[in-house]
Amino acid sequence: MASDSNKITLVSNDGAEVVVERNVAERSMLIKNMMEDLGEAAMTQSVPIPNVNESVLKKVIEWCEHHKNDPPAAADDDSDSRKKTTDIEEWDQKFMQVDQEMLFEIILASNYLDIKPLLDVGCKTVANMIKGKSPEEIRKTFNITNDFTPEEEEQIRRENEWAEDR
Repeated sequence: MASDSNKITLVSNDGAEVVVERNVAERSMLIKNMMEDLGEAAMTQSVPIPNVNESVLKKVIEWCEHHKNDPPAAADDDSDSRKKTTDIEEWDQKFMQVDQEMLFEIILASNYLDIKPLLDVGCKTVANMIKGKSPEEIRKTFNITNDFTPEEEEQIRRENEWAEDR
């Protein structure tokens, strides 16, 4: 249990307790809403995070600690959409240099915990891994089995000609 009034204890799905500053944990809209709903009771009890294991939770908290002073993300602000969609800050690029399994776990956890900026960074990282690659290269990168027949592939190619760069 966190005894400091500014700290809370998060409990991962594998039973690990992680004590974290409240303002860091509240980068997660899910946790922030829980804190508001529970009020002072939240400070004396552990907050279960049932969909996230300890290693992923610690990684997400590391990101939240680095970004704890960032301004809150404006709800569906379109001003960021003008920024190149695959631009990622240098610190975030280094943070996302993990194996694919961890990368996808971070994306799932940030979605579950409702941490939109981290979800965006994770998705941009995957987009950058795909950018400029052929379907066969993408399959190899992500270990995806091609279950299309050559005829099905050709039909899909014809149906989606409009989307290809010319």
